[in-house]
Amino acid sequence: MKTISDYEVTDYAGKLAKGFLLNPLTAVLGIFLLLMGYVALEVMPREEDPQIAISGGAIIVAMPGASPREIENIIVNPLERKLREVRGIEHIYGMAMDNVGVVNVMYYIGENREDSNLKLYDKVMQNMDLMPKGVMQPLIKPFDIDIDIPIVTVAFYPREGAKVGDVALFEKVRTIQQKINGIDNVAKTTLKGAHKAQYNVQVDMGKLSAYHLSLGQIMKAIQSVAVDVPDVKGRTKNDKLVIFGVKNAIENVSDVGNVIVAQYMGSPIYLKDVATVTDGIDFQNFQSAFIEMKNEDNATRMREQKKQITLTVAKLAGTNAVFVADDVVEMLKEHEHELAEAGIGYLVTRNYGHRANEAVNELMHHLIITIVIIAVMLIFALGWKESIIVTFTVPAILAITLFVAYMTGQTINRITLFAFLLSLGLLVDAAIIVIENIHRHLHSHGVDNRTMEELLVEATDEIGAPTNVATLAIILTMVPMAFVGGMMGSFMKPIPYNVPVALVASLFVAYIFTPYLSLKLLKKPEHHHHHKKKKHKKDLEGEGEKS
Repeated sequence: MKTISDYEVTDYAGKLAKGFLLNPLTAVLGIFLLLMGYVALEVMPREEDPQIAISGGAIIVAMPGASPREIENIIVNPLERKLREVRGIEHIYGMAMDNVGVVNVMYYIGENREDSNLKLYDKVMQNMDLMPKGVMQPLIKPFDIDIDIPIVTVAFYPREGAKVGDVALFEKVRTIQQKINGIDNVAKTTLKGAHKAQYNVQVDMGKLSAYHLSLGQIMKAIQSVAVDVPDVKGRTKNDKLVIFGVKNAIENVSDVGNVIVAQYMGSPIYLKDVATVTDGIDFQNFQSAFIEMKNEDNATRMREQKKQITLTVAKLAGTNAVFVADDVVEMLKEHEHELAEAGIGYLVTRNYGHRANEAVNELMHHLIITIVIIAVMLIFALGWKESIIVTFTVPAILAITLFVAYMTGQTINRITLFAFLLSLGLLVDAAIIVIENIHRHLHSHGVDNRTMEELLVEATDEIGAPTNVATLAIILTMVPMAFVGGMMGSFMKPIPYNVPVALVASLFVAYIFTPYLSLKLLKKPEHHHHHKKKKHKKDLEGEGEKS
C-alpha cells in the first residue's frame, strides 16, 4: 500500500497539503486564525462610510485701502501663478474684494494633508519678497475637512415651564462643550444657534450728524476701553513683576454710556448722548436654531418650536466612531441631573456611532446568513461532512482578511463589508474545488490500495495549478479599481484592497485546512462490489471441484 511519502508533489497546493496534513499544530493554527479575526472585528475602528482624505487651504492677504481690481492684479493673480508651481494642486479659486484677497487651493483627493499644508506654507513664505508695499502678513488657513463632519449632534433647549434665557443657556452648554473637548479622540466641537451676552449700542444717526461725528469715532472710542490689558513695567530687586493695571472700565450699561467719544466746543460728548445702550445678546447674529416638539393625544396633534443650541462633536480621522459617540453620550448622562436642575433638556439628534454600529452589525448578520445558505446548498451537492469542511473555510478566510485590513490601518465600514460580501461567492471556490476532487478520488477505482493521506495530497496537488491561475485572473480584474482617481476612487478603495487579500487567503486556507479536515471527517467508502466478485469466484471454484 502506497503512503504519503510515495507521492511526488508538483505544485505548491500539494506541498501545503503535505506539510500540514499530519502536523499537530494545524488545528492550533485554525483556532488562532478565528480568534485573530474576532479580535480584529472587535477592535477595528467602525464607521458608516470611509473617511476620504481631502486637503486644501486658503491664503488670505489683506491690503487696507485697495480696491477689488487692485487686489486682483497685484495679489490674487501673482499668487495663483506661484501656487501653480506646487505639485499636487488640482484647483485654485481666487476672490478679490475691498481691502482683501482670498485664494483657495484644493489638492488632489488622496494627497497627504500635513504634507500639502507644509508645501502651501513654504510656497507663500518663499515669495514674501514679491508682495507689494502695504500688504499685511498673509494668513494661511488649512482646511480640516476630515474632522469637520460631526458624528454626534446634541440639541439643548429650555424645558417646559423653565425660564432659561439665551445667555444662561449658552453659558451652561459652553461648560458641557469644554468637558466634551477633553474626551479621547474628540477632534472638534462647535455650537450652532448660540447667542452670547453683550452690550448693544444703537447709534442715532441724526444726533451723530448734529455733533459732526462719524461712526468710526464711535467704534474707536468703544474699542479703547473694551479690553483691560495691564502693562508690565519691569522687575524689582526681589525679581518680582511690577504690573500696573486699572479696574475693568466696563461693568454695566452706565459705564458704556459714559464713554467719551469726542470733544465738542470744549465739552465732552458721551456715548449716551448719541446712542442708546442696552444689556442683551448679540442680536446681530441671525443664526438661530429651533427644535420642534410634538405632543400627541387622542384629539389633537400640536407642534411647538423652542430655541435651542446644537452642539456638534467630530472625531479624529481613523478612530472608532462607536467608542467616541458612546463616550459623549455617557458624558451627557453624567450631567443630566445638573442640566435638569438648570431647567435645560437635551436630545441627541444625530449619533453617527450608533448608525455605524448598526450598519456593521446588519452586514455581519447578512454575512452569516449567506454562509448558512452556502452550507445548506453544499449538503445537497456533496454531503453534510463536505459542507462542514467548506463552511469552516469562510470564517477563516474572512478572519485573515479582517486582520490584514486592521494591520494596514483600515476601518470597518459599509464599503469594507461590501467587499467581503462581494468576494464571499469567490472565497468558497477553491475549497469546493479541493473537496470535490477529494470526493472524486475517494470514489475512484483502486482506492483500497492507497492510504487516505496519499489520496488527499494527490487530490489537492492535481487542482493546484488551474485553481491558482483562475484565482489570479479574478484578482487581476479587481486591481484596476485601485487606480481610479477622484472621489469615487477613494470611496471604493476598500474593494481592490480587500478582495485580492481574501482570494489569496482562500487559496492557502483551501490547501491547508480542506485536506486536514477531510482526513478527520471523511473515510474511504467500502466497495461492496469487490467482495461480491470474490464470493462469486469462490462459489464457481467450489462447483468445479464437486463436478
